Amino acid sequence: MGGISGEREVSLASGAQVARALRESGHEVVAVDTGHGVLTPTQERAILDSGIRDPHPPEEEQDLLRTGDLGAITSHPLFEGTEVVFVALHGGRGEDGTVQALLHMSGIPFVGSDRVGCALAMDKDLSKRLFRDAVIPTPAWISVNGREEGEARLGEISRVLRLPVIVKPPSGGSTLGLSLAHDEEELGPALELALEYEDRVLFEAYVPGRELTVGILGDQTLPVGEIIPEHELFDYECKYRDGMAQEIFPADLPVEIAERLQAHALAAHRALRLRDFSRVDFILGEDGTPWCLEANALPGLTGNSLLPKGARAAGISFPDLCESLANMALARGQV
Repeated sequence: MGGISGEREVSLASGAQVARALRESGHEVVAVDTGHGVLTPTQERAILDSGIRDPHPPEEEQDLLRTGDLGAITSHPLFEGTEVVFVALHGGRGEDGTVQALLHMSGIPFVGSDRVGCALAMDKDLSKRLFRDAVIPTPAWISVNGREEGEARLGEISRVLRLPVIVKPPSGGSTLGLSLAHDEEELGPALELALEYEDRVLFEAYVPGRELTVGILGDQTLPVGEIIPEHELFDYECKYRDGMAQEIFPADLPVEIAERLQAHALAAHRALRLRDFSRVDFILGEDGTPWCLEANALPGLTGNSLLPKGARAAGISFPDLCESLANMALARGQV
């Protein structure tokens, strides 16, 4: 949990709540922040009480976190005899396959997708290519490398994708760096914002419609959920601040549309070679087309997170959800 990405705060909240849930189920749990090290019970309680803060830690905290050595963590004596690692990292090296590769090489069973699945899901450009190959509808997009190519192609982007356009870092999460450019004047600033997070930028056709999400647990889909944000987009504040979005589970949908969304979600999960759990996000277009936006290999597990809400709608409590995920990793063993 934790780490050094822009989603550090979300990860800390997820990890602390997972640790508490597993302890309630009778497990011995040690919470490890990959930026700081083993957390004391007092530190864990402070995380649970503080909630999710701004996505950017103070500079002095970032300097401290950058000293974290992931390789040293997996070789720490603490991991000797560990039955399973529950990965509650979001973004950065925690979700791009780096941590998963280290755990795999160390022979330590862990919850969630392997290094390949995480890497594919983390890269939205690659994900969309695989969705397209699997005949899963996904909005048209153009990916550029760096400011020079981005600025040179703004005219093409507005002509081909048609405004408004979603602009985002292709490997970001929690909508950090994402914006909606309504006209050509807003394209440049949107490009600059995305470049603050990554050297590549993905421009995606904006599809008006209903925001929907489908959780995957094992090889089963959870009930479809609908998100109605207070802001124009389901941004960081709407995702993690209480009262900033309505999240309805199950969504009010005709059965055939809900089943189509679930089928596409499971197909996306499999196309990216994900395992254990994931969450797939959609826009239901005004013509009834379910447009797949992305799949999350390590979805949030906070009190405001969508996957636990989908599980709850299926009659699965949060402790049972965490227990089920840990058991999947235990059954798989050192793979």
